[in-house]
Amino acid sequence: MQHIYDTLIIGGGPAGYSAALYATRAGLGTCVLERMAAGGQMALTDIIDNYPGFDEGVDGFTLGMKMQQGAERFGAKTEYAEVLSVDFAEKIKKITTTSGDYFAKTVIIASGANPRELGIDGEAALVGRGVHYCAHCDGRFYKDKTVMVVGGGNSAVSDALYLSRIAKKVYLVHRRDTLRATKIYHEPLMKADNVELLWNSAVDAFITDDRVKGAKIKNVNTGEITDIACDGIFISIGRVPVTEFLSGAVNININGYIIADETTKTNINGVFAVGDIRTKALRQVVTAAADGAVAAHFAEEYISQTE
Repeated sequence: MQHIYDTLIIGGGPAGYSAALYATRAGLGTCVLERMAAGGQMALTDIIDNYPGFDEGVDGFTLGMKMQQGAERFGAKTEYAEVLSVDFAEKIKKITTTSGDYFAKTVIIASGANPRELGIDGEAALVGRGVHYCAHCDGRFYKDKTVMVVGGGNSAVSDALYLSRIAKKVYLVHRRDTLRATKIYHEPLMKADNVELLWNSAVDAFITDDRVKGAKIKNVNTGEITDIACDGIFISIGRVPVTEFLSGAVNININGYIIADETTKTNINGVFAVGDIRTKALRQVVTAAADGAVAAHFAEEYISQTE
C-alpha cells in the first residue's frame, strides 16, 4: 500500500519549511523532500540581518536548521532525496525521486533558484571570501569599502544603488554600452556620485590572495585588460530557477519561473509554488517564509473542498 501524504513539499529552504510548519499545525500529513540540507541558498549566507526576530543577526545555516526543527516538532517529515520527475495528471500527485516514488493530495514546489555564475576560474572557492550573489544579504560587510557589481539589468542596478549607500565606492561592470535596467533606475544611478560605470566591460579574472583583492576587467570591444582593486564583487547577472524536473507539468514564464501570484496557486489544482521559484517582485527570506504560510493555507482549503 502506497502512503499518500496530504502535502509534499519539494525543497527545504525557508519557503519549504515555513509551508511544512503551517501545514503540520493545520493537521496535514506533511513531508519535505530536500536534496542536500535545510536552508537552501540561505544556508550559504554567513549572516542574515534582515530576518525579523534576530537582533544580532543569524547565520543562514543555523536559521535553516531552526526552521527544519520547528516544522518537525509538529510532525513534519524530512526525506533527503532529489526529485527526478513529477506527475500531476491525477488527483493524487506522484513525485519520483532518487529514493523512490512519493504520493500526495497537494504539492508545494519550493525548489528555489540558484544564482547565475560568471563561470570564471576560482569563482566557487571565493564565495564568501569576496564573491557574493546577494547585495542585501552581504552588503553590510563592505561599509566604507570599495565594491564591484557585475551586470546591467534591474537587479544589478538595484544592487549598485543599495551598495552605494554603504560602500565608499561602487564599480558597475556591464558588457554593453547601455543598461538593460528599466528607465526608472537610470536617474538615481546617475545621481549616485560614488558609482562608476564601466561600459563594454566584463570580468576576465579575479585578483586574489586568500580572498578577492580586485578583478581584471576586459574591454569587450578592444580586448584591453585593466586591473581594478576592490574589496568585494557582487555578481548580479540573473538566477537559474530549479525547474528541470517539472518538464512542463506547470506553467512557467519566459525566464523559467513558475507562474503563480500571491495566492501561490499554479495552473494545476492542488499544486503551489513558493519562494524564489515563483514569479514575484522581491526574493528574500522573509517573503519566502510568507509564501510558505500562504501555500499551506490554500493546500488545506483545497483538501477540505475535494474530500
